[in-house]
Amino acid sequence: MTPARGQIDFRDVVIIGAGFAGLEVAKALGRAGIGVTVIDRRNHHLFQPLLYQVATAALSATDVAVPIRKILRRHHSVRVILGEVTGIDTEARRLLLGCGQVIGYRHLVLASGASHGYFGRDEWAEWAPGLKTIEDARHIRSQLLLTFERAERATDPAARQRLMRIAVVGGGPTGVEMAGAIAELSRHTLLHDFRSIDPGSASVTLIEAGPRLLAGFDEDMSAYAKARLERLGVTILTGARVEEIGPGSISLAGQTHPVGVVVWAAGVAASPLGAQLGPTDRAGRIAVDETLTVRGQPQVHALGDVALFTNAEGKPLPGLAQVAKQQGIHLGRALAAHLTHGTPLPAFRYKSRGNTAIVGRHAAIFEQGRFRLRGWPAWMSWAIIHVYLLVGFQNRFLVSMRWLWRYLTYERGARLIAGDVSDAADKMPPDPPGLRAARTGDRSIG
Repeated sequence: MTPARGQIDFRDVVIIGAGFAGLEVAKALGRAGIGVTVIDRRNHHLFQPLLYQVATAALSATDVAVPIRKILRRHHSVRVILGEVTGIDTEARRLLLGCGQVIGYRHLVLASGASHGYFGRDEWAEWAPGLKTIEDARHIRSQLLLTFERAERATDPAARQRLMRIAVVGGGPTGVEMAGAIAELSRHTLLHDFRSIDPGSASVTLIEAGPRLLAGFDEDMSAYAKARLERLGVTILTGARVEEIGPGSISLAGQTHPVGVVVWAAGVAASPLGAQLGPTDRAGRIAVDETLTVRGQPQVHALGDVALFTNAEGKPLPGLAQVAKQQGIHLGRALAAHLTHGTPLPAFRYKSRGNTAIVGRHAAIFEQGRFRLRGWPAWMSWAIIHVYLLVGFQNRFLVSMRWLWRYLTYERGARLIAGDVSDAADKMPPDPPGLRAARTGDRSIG
């Protein structure tokens, strides 16, 4: 029986963040009729695994985002607040919002995710945007499309060549997927759209500081991904550490190279709210015990990218959607039983559903233990799983139809340059200072 709204105390559990973990906790508690407040600085839940397709014009933002209130509206004991938490007072059990509002809680669930990590060089964010939000995806999409527009009207061959060089920093799944999608965008989707340039000649370079791509995968799978990307025309640079990023340039191993666009996919940093709960690791994650409870704070729990949870081998769980979702489901059910019947919180056990990465049109890699799959079968499995995980039938249907259309035609319908980036279209930047030597081609990354 659903409790009357007047009987609900929304302070029972407060959840910061409506990602995969936060939503699962809210839904489980909502089904139990427990009062919940969900706080998020955005009004939508974002399906981040497909965000790179928004950034490369394959999907639109509405395909991968759903309003939080729509997801939770059937749970009358759950309320949603649009706001940003700026302070956590664990002694008084209060949260401070950016607007000045104070919200009390009895149990707190921190599931605020992660943002871009630039390894202490945060100034690079201006020239090398990362990919965590819809705003990031739209910005990158506009930058990618705008660099071709600028090249189309450039009269200096050297400037045109620079504008058509695109660098992706980071050889993990996000970087591999971005590089492959950008290569397909330039070599297929945009191929016949311009008259003064050949988009197919654009240089796409994937830069990885480690010895190989996809370090979390088997070496054979990593080699397959590298070969597939090279077939798409992507240049792979491994063992290459970025030293500097500026307007229109990137520096590697003491050499500065001209570029039109740089996309950052090399690192993440946990939400800074974790540091308000206690000591964190280098990535900003707060340590939790086997029940997902912050050590020494029995009323506070942390999930997903902001939590440091080690498995039986003593290794931290990866920052994957499936990890956050499983943790959310587990804690939601456990808290519901604990608050309703006093049941002790059980230990969380992660069950990997496998790791996957897309490396281009109908090509992917998949690993689960010793089982490995690659090529078209892995791509199809990835597509089915991701469509299933999308929130809402409408999204599943639309994404399926768009993928099918794109697969048959290479068309991408979301090729819009919007926002403040479009205002810069009339500002053709000159080649950065000190790059004249690169015009000879002897130091070009592409």
